[in-house]
Amino acid sequence: MLQIDPSSYTKIMQKKEVKESGDCKLQSTSSVGCPHEEEWTRHIFESNNGEEPLSPPRLRLLIQDRYVLMDNGLLQVTLSNPEGSVTAIKYNGTDNLLEYRNEDDNKGYWDLVWRPPTSGKGTFFKILGTSFEVIMEDENQIELSFTTTWDYSVGDKFVPLNIDKRFVMLQDRSGFYSYAVYEHLEGWPDFNLDETRIVFKLRNDLFHYMAISDHRQRIMPTPEDRATGQPLAYPEAVILTNPSNPELRGEVDDKYQYSCENQDSRVHGWISFDPPVGFWMINPSDEFRSGGPVKQDLTSHVGPITLSMFVSLHYSGDDLSVKLRGGEQWKKVFGPVYIYLNSASDEEHTLGLWDDAKEQMLTEVQNWPYSFPVSDDFPSSDQRGTVTGKLFIRDRFLEEEYIPGDSAYLGLAPPGDVGSWQTEHKGYQFWTRADSDGSFSIYGVRMGDYNLYGWMPGFIGDYKYEVNITITPGSNLNLGQLIYEPPRQGPTLWEIGISDRSAAEFYVPAPNPEYVNRLYLSNPNSNDKGSAPVDTFRQYGLWERYADLYPREDLVYMVGASDYSTDWFFAHVDRNIGNNTYQATTWKIIFVLDNVSEDPNETYMLRVALASATNCELQVRFNIPDVDPPRFTTGVIGKDNAIARHGIHGLYWLYNIEIKTDWLAIGENVIFLTQSRHLSPFQGIMYDYIRMEGPSSSS
Repeated sequence: MLQIDPSSYTKIMQKKEVKESGDCKLQSTSSVGCPHEEEWTRHIFESNNGEEPLSPPRLRLLIQDRYVLMDNGLLQVTLSNPEGSVTAIKYNGTDNLLEYRNEDDNKGYWDLVWRPPTSGKGTFFKILGTSFEVIMEDENQIELSFTTTWDYSVGDKFVPLNIDKRFVMLQDRSGFYSYAVYEHLEGWPDFNLDETRIVFKLRNDLFHYMAISDHRQRIMPTPEDRATGQPLAYPEAVILTNPSNPELRGEVDDKYQYSCENQDSRVHGWISFDPPVGFWMINPSDEFRSGGPVKQDLTSHVGPITLSMFVSLHYSGDDLSVKLRGGEQWKKVFGPVYIYLNSASDEEHTLGLWDDAKEQMLTEVQNWPYSFPVSDDFPSSDQRGTVTGKLFIRDRFLEEEYIPGDSAYLGLAPPGDVGSWQTEHKGYQFWTRADSDGSFSIYGVRMGDYNLYGWMPGFIGDYKYEVNITITPGSNLNLGQLIYEPPRQGPTLWEIGISDRSAAEFYVPAPNPEYVNRLYLSNPNSNDKGSAPVDTFRQYGLWERYADLYPREDLVYMVGASDYSTDWFFAHVDRNIGNNTYQATTWKIIFVLDNVSEDPNETYMLRVALASATNCELQVRFNIPDVDPPRFTTGVIGKDNAIARHGIHGLYWLYNIEIKTDWLAIGENVIFLTQSRHLSPFQGIMYDYIRMEGPSSSS
C-alpha cells in the first residue's frame, strides 16, 4: 500500500471533482463532520491506482456548494461558503467544539458596530462574505478569502467598507489563524466604526472552566444560570440565584469582571474536562488594536465565549471610535490571531492545558510578524523596521543626574499631539518596555510615519520625541539618548498616590456580601492561604460602598497623617441618598504650610492626574468652600465608564492648576475637590496621583 504524497494530493484537488458533490449541511453533533468524508477517501483511493493510503493527507481542502473544509490531520475547520462563518471545529475525536445548536452564522464569526456621523446609536453588523476564493493551497498552507464589498447601490443599509476575511491553516499546527483587511475607499460615505472583533461560541455542554491569567481562572456559570439570575444595574451583571452548580449560588457574574489590558491579553480561553480539551484565543501582537498597551477590553466570558477585540469604546468612550470623514481613504489589517487547540491525556492533567497555551502564546509572539499571510497588506519582517534608543528622565528637584527610564513605556504611533496615542484609532501602534538603564528596542514596525511616545511609571505626564520618524523596509534607526522632562515647577510639598495611571493603590473596599464574585475574594491558585486577593477592584457595586462608609460627611485626607492606601477611596463618586437620588460629594485635603511666598508674582502648583473620568466635573477650591465660580474646573469630561466596568482606570488626564499665593495661608489649608455631577451612580473620577509643588524659586 502506498501513502499519498503532497504532489498527488495537489493533483487530486486540481481535478475539482469533489467540489461538485453537493451541499454539506451541518445539523448536529452527530453530523458536524463533513458527510462527504467517505467520498473524499474514495477519491484518494482512486487517484492512487487502487492503493489505499496509509493515512490521509496532512493538509487538504474540500469545497462544497455551501461549505468549505480545511483539514491538516490534527483538526478540521468547516466554514460556510461564501459567508466565511466558522460552523464546525472537529478536534481530538469531538465532531464540533462550537455550539452546534446555534445557527451557522452564530458559532464563529467576525462582526462590527457602525453608525453614520450624525447618529448616536450604532448598528450591529455580522460580517458575512458574498464571495469566496482560495488564495493559497499547497502541502504547507491553505489560505481562504471571504469578501464583502460595498457600492452606492446598497446605500446606508451596509457599512461602507470592503472587508476581506482570511482563514489560514498550516501543516502540523494544532489550530488556525484568522485576519481581515478593512478598506474604505476615497469618496465613500463618512461613518464611525465603534467596534469590531472575532468571536467563537463554544459548546455549552463541554466548556465550563475559563482561564484569563494564572490567577483569574475558575469554573463558570452557564448561560441558563445567567438567564434565571437576578438582573442588577445593567444587563451584563446578574446575581446567580439558582445556578446548576450550587457553589456559584449568590455570586455576581459580569463579563466586564474578566476584562484585561491589551499588554496582558495575550492568551485566554476555555477548558473542557470531558473530553480534556482546551480552546484558546492567542493575540500575538497589539499593533492592530487601538488605544495602546493599557487599553482594556473584553476577553472570554459566559457563553462560553472567547473573542478578540480590535476596536471598541470600552474603558474609553467615543474617543476611540474610528471616525472616517471627508470621504477619506483608509485601510487596516486586523490580526492575524491564532485559535489554538490542545488536549490532555486524562482529566487529572487537564488544568495543565493552560500552561501549554501560555507556552504556545510565547511561540506565537516570538514568530511575529508572521511570514505566512498571503496579502500585500501584511508586510513580513524584512519589509519592516526597527527603532532603538535610550530614555532618561530629568527632574532637578529629585536628582541632579539624569534618571534612567527604567521600565518606561515607549511606543510608535501615528503623528499627533503629546499623549494622542491613547485615543489614536486608525493606524498601527508598536510598544515596548525599556530596560533598567532606559534602553529600548521596538521591532517589526510597519512602513510609515510615526511619532515616538512614552511615559515613565513614577513620573507624571507624557513624553513625545519631536521629530517625525519614517520607517522604510529594513530600516534600523537609533535615536540615541532621549531626555524626558516631566511637568515640574518647584519642589514637592506633598503628594497622594503613585503616578502609574491607575487607582489600584488607593482604598478598595470589601464588596457588599450580596454582590460577590468569589474569584476576587481570594487567590484560588495559591498555596498560601493568607495570600492577598487578586484584582479586588473587579467586584460589582463598589461605587455604592462610598455611601456606606461616608453616609453623611465626605472623605477628609490629612497630609502627613492619613494613608492613601486606607484613607483615600478608590473612586470619587456621588452619594446615594435613596429613592434613586444622588448627591454631589466634596473631598477635603488638609495640609499645613509653615510659610507662604509673599511675592504676588509667584504661584504654587497643584498637579491632578486622573486615571478615569465618566460624565463628571471636577471643581477645585482653596480654603473657601463656596467660592463661585470655583478656582478651577475640568468642565464635563469623560465617557470611559471604568467605575461601572470594574476597570480601575480608563483614559489618562493631567491637569496643572496654578495656585495664587493669596489663596493660601500660613498654617492649615484645605483643598476642596468637588465631583459636581450627580445624575447616576456611575458618574465619577478615579484619581491617579495628586501633587502640590512650591514656587519655582523654592529650594
